[in-house]
Formats: sequence, C-alpha cells, structure tokens
Amino acid sequence: MKNIAVIGAGTMGNGIAHVFAQNGFTVSLIDVNVIQLEKALATISKNIDRQIAKSLLTEEDKKKTLSNLSTFTDISSGVQNADLIVEAATENVDLKLKIFKQLDEAAPSKTILATNTSSISITKIASVTKRPDSVIGMHFMNPVPVMKLVEIINGYATTKEVTEKIVALSKQLGKIPCVVNDYPGFIANRILMPMINEAIYSLYEGVAGVEEIDTVMKLGMAHPMGPLQLADFIGLDVCLSILNVLNDGFGNPKYAPCPLLVNMVTAGKTGVKSGEGFYSYSAGNKDLIVSHRFKK
Repeated sequence: MKNIAVIGAGTMGNGIAHVFAQNGFTVSLIDVNVIQLEKALATISKNIDRQIAKSLLTEEDKKKTLSNLSTFTDISSGVQNADLIVEAATENVDLKLKIFKQLDEAAPSKTILATNTSSISITKIASVTKRPDSVIGMHFMNPVPVMKLVEIINGYATTKEVTEKIVALSKQLGKIPCVVNDYPGFIANRILMPMINEAIYSLYEGVAGVEEIDTVMKLGMAHPMGPLQLADFIGLDVCLSILNVLNDGFGNPKYAPCPLLVNMVTAGKTGVKSGEGFYSYSAGNKDLIVSHRFKK
C-alpha cells in the first residue's frame, strides 16, 4: 500500500496525513472546507518545524513530506487511486455512515476502508458498505505524530488478511499496533472515559476541587495529565458522545455521563477548543488556570 486517502482535515486528520506523508506514502487529504485544508497544511508544516528544531527531521525531510501531500474537496477525485482510506471526520455516527456509503461507491474494490473512530461500532459502519470484510478501525491517538499507539479494531466481518495488512502498515509508520474487538468504546475509551467521568462526578459531588483531583492522579498514579485537564484536551463534547455510546451499548448505569458534563457541553464549554472547560484557556498563555466557575 502506497496511496493513502485521509478524510477530514481537522486535528486528527492532519496528524494522520502528516505521519503517512513523512513515512514516504502518497497522501490525499480530503475535506469539503478549503480553509480547513489550508489550515491543515499550515499545521503540518509548523509541526515538522518543531521536529526539525529537535533534530528529529531535516529541511530535506520537510520538503519530501510536503511533496507527498495533495488536497481535495471532492471525495471521488481524492480516493480514486487509494489503497487505504482513513476516515477522520467528526465523531458523529450519521456523518460517518454517510461518508462510508460514498467511499464504498467511489473507491476501487481493492481499497481497505478504515475509520479513526474512538467509539462508534466498526460493524455498524461496515454494514452500509458492500465490503464489510475490508472495513476496520484504525484509532490513532492525539497528537498523532507523537503518540505511538494505534488501536486496531476488527469489525464482525473484518478478514484476518486485512487486519494483518493494517498491523504491518502501522509498524511501517513507527507505531505500536494493538488489535482489539468491536465492542462499545473498544479498550482505550472503555477504560479511560469511566475514569474521566468519575473525576467529573468527584468534582460535581464536592469531594475535591479541579486542581486537587488532577494532582492526585498525576502524582499518585504517574499520569502525565490529570483526568479533568485531559477531558478539556479531548473535548468535553467528545467525552460526552463516547460515554453515551458506552451507556447505550452496554445499558449499564455505570457509564451514564455526569450531569455536570452534560450541562457544560450544553452551555458550549467544551474545553480547550472553546476556551473554557474545567480550566480557562487564552491564546499565548501556557499557564493552567482553573475556570472561574470552579474556583473556591
């Protein structure tokens, strides 16, 4: 596999495109929004400059990486030569089903269709295609150029051959693949999201404050980032969406999202991307400041 198409030029999409292009693959980055594509290319260039500053890459590596990237606003044009397509659109089931119907019609029959979903059923996504045996989950971690893990999720019909190809491909990218099966939240979010939800409940019930909760988990459990800060980084709306998938999928009240999380998302306080979550974020300020709503 040499020709890769990436659907979606947001944070995950541009990171995935970056990693493939840096490793010598020809990459088509596809998004309906031209401005988003321009931002993605600028982000990739900026991130490569960081790698150069750390002596991880050279200027020549940057030229080669950027030359491997092309952008498209039309799915059919962008996927016509693809050996693999990685969908990295918004975590919305209806949108993903719509995209996969389009991909199934537009892509060559040999093309493997992968999704970067962090929680939505691979089997459900595959069901809208005529090639469910060639649909697989390829869940990269954020930030993609830095994080080593790729959670590879087999749908009900995914063939062993397709899984083996994606495992080998992940290793070519310098990643460490872990193969799991298709149940709500897979492994990463089935374990992570209840922890984040419990941290939010602890705040909601007045057990401790934002800084105390995060400090306990950072110093006591050696986590690089506390669960509330991590929730802000992921996006509180994304956390809520994943918890709803877990709650609906298992029908177990232990996965029910905390009312505080629901209220914050409803109010538009979704973390880093909105400028406020459990912490407040302002451009150019790297200090971690607890949101005024949670200050004692």
